[in-house]
Amino acid sequence: MYLKSLELIQFKNHEKTKLEFSPQINCIVGLNGSGKTNILDGIHYLSLTKSAVQSSDSLNVQHEKDFFAIKGNFELSKKPLEVRCTVELGKKKLIYQNGKALDKTSEHVGLIPLVLIAPDDTDLIKGGSEGRRKFFDGLLSQLDRSYLDQLIQYHHFLKQRNALLKKFAESGRRDFTLLDGYDIELIELSITLSKRRNELLEEVAPLLQSHYADISQGQELVSIEYDTQATQADFETYFKNQRKKDLITKNSNAGIHKDDFKFQIGDHPIRKIGSQGQQKSFIISLKLAQFKIFEKAKGEKPILLLDDIFDKLDDLRIAKMMELISHHTFGQIFLTDARPERSKKILSELDSEVFYFSLKAGKIEA
Repeated sequence: MYLKSLELIQFKNHEKTKLEFSPQINCIVGLNGSGKTNILDGIHYLSLTKSAVQSSDSLNVQHEKDFFAIKGNFELSKKPLEVRCTVELGKKKLIYQNGKALDKTSEHVGLIPLVLIAPDDTDLIKGGSEGRRKFFDGLLSQLDRSYLDQLIQYHHFLKQRNALLKKFAESGRRDFTLLDGYDIELIELSITLSKRRNELLEEVAPLLQSHYADISQGQELVSIEYDTQATQADFETYFKNQRKKDLITKNSNAGIHKDDFKFQIGDHPIRKIGSQGQQKSFIISLKLAQFKIFEKAKGEKPILLLDDIFDKLDDLRIAKMMELISHHTFGQIFLTDARPERSKKILSELDSEVFYFSLKAGKIEA
């Protein structure tokens, strides 16, 4: 599987950009702000139907324009696949496969597996639980369509239940029969989805530890602890016992939206005692574990996006990444760098085909 070509129209700072890619390594160079990351984000849209950077699609439409379009031509299982994403302000986002519009964007997720390693990945360690949930939910959504469908259902019912709690507070009237209906759905979905999250972590654990030991050359044990009430035998009772608090806070205080994934080094949180190098090694190891899980499940190597890694990683970790690349561990790779002489020096030592693209203000330079 690989991306043969990409076209961006009115997407961020790209008025109209067309690119033809190598099935091996593609290096996009240019000064900061030239639009390198935007190319990677366009590829991210073609895989996951959303931006890796912006939460709102409308923010990706070029200034003073009313739409953007992204088109990619892939080879998937030795067959051609054209994927197109269009966003018009005020209208529904559309995803097309070989010219046919999909009813739901979720139908496309998982078809083109993708792994992104980006400068702000350490926010997974330093930030709140929501970011960690999104990461693992995103991983599972690419692997398992039923998980994605059930997750969408869960958030729909959660939104409806929270709206009902607010309505109770505003009107002073309470319809517990309706609330009971939402409780049944959320309890059942929490149990199902938490079980799948737990199964995923059992698969991630040995891969994470193996990659961490290799990248960091350290002997520390690293792990992920899944913090949830939903796998406990008394979860239904726990959920219902939160109702009094729910009515006061006008929010649902139990369910998998309250889960966390605790990243550990030894028996301690890596966010508290881990050095910067240990945290970076942990995140890279996690992303490489993600890559291996996708490869095993799909029978295809995912597309790998490496955003500005030469600037953010030390020499040891860059060397380890290049060693993996030189052994053809990965399939198609896209990487960005603000210093072309550096990337050319590093990549010239690899036995791989490399295409270089020089970018300036959203335009490819000849």
